[in-house]
Amino acid sequence: MQKEKRQTLNAEKRNAIADVFQSHWEREDSPVIKKYYEAKETYNQVREQMKSVVETIVRKYQPEEDVETIRAMNKKYGSSGGDLYHDNCFRFRYNYQEVDNEGNLQDEYKNADVNFGLDDVRAFGYAYYRDDIKAKGYDADFKYRWSEERRNPRYYEQEENIDRFLGYRNSSNEDKGQAIKPVAEWEKDFKLWVIGTSYCHSRQFAINEHEYKILNTYNVARDNLIMAHEKIFEYTNEKMKKLRLGLKSYRYFDQAKALADKLGVVLNESILDESSSMALSIYSPENLASLLEDKVEMTREEKIAMFRQSQQSVN
Repeated sequence: MQKEKRQTLNAEKRNAIADVFQSHWEREDSPVIKKYYEAKETYNQVREQMKSVVETIVRKYQPEEDVETIRAMNKKYGSSGGDLYHDNCFRFRYNYQEVDNEGNLQDEYKNADVNFGLDDVRAFGYAYYRDDIKAKGYDADFKYRWSEERRNPRYYEQEENIDRFLGYRNSSNEDKGQAIKPVAEWEKDFKLWVIGTSYCHSRQFAINEHEYKILNTYNVARDNLIMAHEKIFEYTNEKMKKLRLGLKSYRYFDQAKALADKLGVVLNESILDESSSMALSIYSPENLASLLEDKVEMTREEKIAMFRQSQQSVN
């Protein structure tokens, strides 16, 4: 009986195997992924509740009839009639007194800023749209992956691609008929007419301690989602570092398969065939000529996208 030939690994096949392990560690029932989705759901719930809270406080100081009065004044006298602004950003101020170290009573305050837009903290946008960013073939974890290598060209490449996708950056050359981007969509989601200028922090609404605590839950929920995103990267990245070191020492697929079986990771030899097919597709005469002519080194994400496109044309 002829002995079955062992599948030899190369760099491309090791990368393909590593992707399978990463997908396993980022599966929906993974502890860090479950916490991420829980944090996202909590934020969504708090966001809806906060719309009512914010409107109630704002209208306590600026009733609709006052807004309509300013609007009528503007219609009659132009801009000198008063300032109105349609905004989704609000600042609240909790004033209180506190005894200092010398026993004197001091006036203190705390601000609670609530911004319903997506452009306030970009790390939140990257966290909230993590799945969508990955589906586009971009690295949603780029800020954490290259946090200490900000000069790395791949950091700026990912940042630009993701910012364009989410709408943090826009170009006049973009297709105007495409679906509305997340930043623009969030900008329109919730707004109130307020009396005052467009500068959010110039309008401060007084609140009590109870209201401060309620409003503060909004930013806590937002920050928790950002942290949950970072935890996914830390959890997966630590495992991937160890895995890649191990894979470098493996010569054959059955060694990686044995490791996968011990960890409950589904790993089949077909992934090696897909990897080889992708390499052949990427470096076909037409694609390779294009690369050489333009002198552009393809990113790993571009290679995957090209492979998928070639597979669709075959099917």
